[in-house]
Amino acid sequence: MKVICIAGYSNCGKTHLIERLIAALKARGLRVSTIKHAHHSFDIDHPGKDSFRHRAAGAFEVVVASDTRLALMREFERQTPLGVHGLLAELDHGVDWVLVEGFKSSELPRLEVWRAAAGKPARYPEDGLVAAIATDSPGQLPQAPRCPVLDLNDTEAVAQWLLAHGGRFEYPLNST
Repeated sequence: MKVICIAGYSNCGKTHLIERLIAALKARGLRVSTIKHAHHSFDIDHPGKDSFRHRAAGAFEVVVASDTRLALMREFERQTPLGVHGLLAELDHGVDWVLVEGFKSSELPRLEVWRAAAGKPARYPEDGLVAAIATDSPGQLPQAPRCPVLDLNDTEAVAQWLLAHGGRFEYPLNST
């Protein structure tokens, strides 16, 4: 499986790019999974649902499954920092690509999403793991990058670049 981190500051378009890349890769017959880093108190379940009641009663893990979907929720008794490698180990290793949103400090190669309009600094000048930059404002990059610059709005070009350089993103399954 190939793994790339889509990194950048909030409101730069990471999630929107990931949505479009999932569709573009899937249209080529590839299986895509994602990992998203979330804030401490996120929830995917809602009061009143059986799975919520199971968690509220103290279950360590709750699996909700149907013939079309499976969700695993795990409650930690205390804050437990999770590394991206442990999360990758949880995934089905039969996928072709894993797009990781967040975990910008991990040792995974990254595609940096940068917009001048966001007013945030670019990470690529100090981050040697940035493999390419996806931007809508290449003329405003703070310095000449040593990596490719891709058009953030051209999903097809970004997907083609990922596929052309896929070997670079091959994930060693024994690294967990």
